[in-house]
Amino acid sequence: MEFPKDSNLPTHLLASCFDSTSATYKYYWFLSILDCLNGGIRIIEKRELFARMVAIPWYTVNYFQVSFGKQDVIHRAVENIKRIENISIEEHKNVIVEKLVQSQNQETQKTLNHFNNQVPHWFLAPWLKGEKLISRIYSRSQGFENDCLYALYPNHVEINSNWIPYLIQNIRFLRDFCFWNLAIFLQKRNPGLPDVPSKLIKPPSRIPLTNQRKNFWNLFFDEVGTMKCIYTGENLNKSNYVVEHFIPHRYVCHDLIWNLVPADSTFNSTKSDKIPVLEDFFDDFYEIHRKAIEIVSVKDPKSNYLFEYLDIFQGVQDIKKLSESFEKEKFRKTFNPMVLMAINNGFQSLAKS
Repeated sequence: MEFPKDSNLPTHLLASCFDSTSATYKYYWFLSILDCLNGGIRIIEKRELFARMVAIPWYTVNYFQVSFGKQDVIHRAVENIKRIENISIEEHKNVIVEKLVQSQNQETQKTLNHFNNQVPHWFLAPWLKGEKLISRIYSRSQGFENDCLYALYPNHVEINSNWIPYLIQNIRFLRDFCFWNLAIFLQKRNPGLPDVPSKLIKPPSRIPLTNQRKNFWNLFFDEVGTMKCIYTGENLNKSNYVVEHFIPHRYVCHDLIWNLVPADSTFNSTKSDKIPVLEDFFDDFYEIHRKAIEIVSVKDPKSNYLFEYLDIFQGVQDIKKLSESFEKEKFRKTFNPMVLMAINNGFQSLAKS
């Protein structure tokens, strides 16, 4: 992705800030600057920028449990501050920022101030080539030497006014650039984790599984009447079940029908985001899907939910033949690597009691 050009600005120097990036902090530093600038702030307290560097990846680390690498300072900071401040995983980004800016906890302040040791001054290296003395980087930046992006002061940064129109005009591209490169960086460190790009930003809200219930699983129950919950053994019928993710949503980040299953509503909260042990649960899970495909193929043969299975059974050319091609071992092979990687990423397993 090539940065938009501007004949009056050294945009190539801004782009080169991200050359040979071996950690995430540069991206989150720049995203934090863009957040503040978009809010009309040109002179920005470092404390707010450091707080945003924690708040932006808050959901990525704490909800989706994406690994940034053991040595990544952003990942460590997010984990430390969640432990120290007891902030909800679901908290809004701006609320997290406000809480961290106002926090009097010395450990929180120490964690945030650790960012001051690296990113504010070394980010300006392309404009001040060869300069190793931090005090000189500060003094040279204060004259906006070589049209550097911002001036550094002990407690704040001042954005170069020459850059502001460019940054505002291209803010969408610049954000997309950061998140695109973060996705590439993090995918390498989470090779089995699906859909990393969708895990970099907290979605506005989770979409309820109402349509899947109404247009797929209710058709199943209309035919079978009752079934036993694969987790509790309790009888389920059309009126008392919930639709839940077999592999947790926070891992797969999708609502595709092949990962959904009717479940006992009283157990759904207990299961939470645990990973089912396949040896305990997969056989029953498979049988429910096999039967559901048979039923829905007759009752609603053009159902879009049937086509979602073709992501797994890609050799099936005719949706009418899905039922006869729904092989147990091929279906299981979809789940084996997800279970292994999710456990490696820190998800707890769920075995039959």
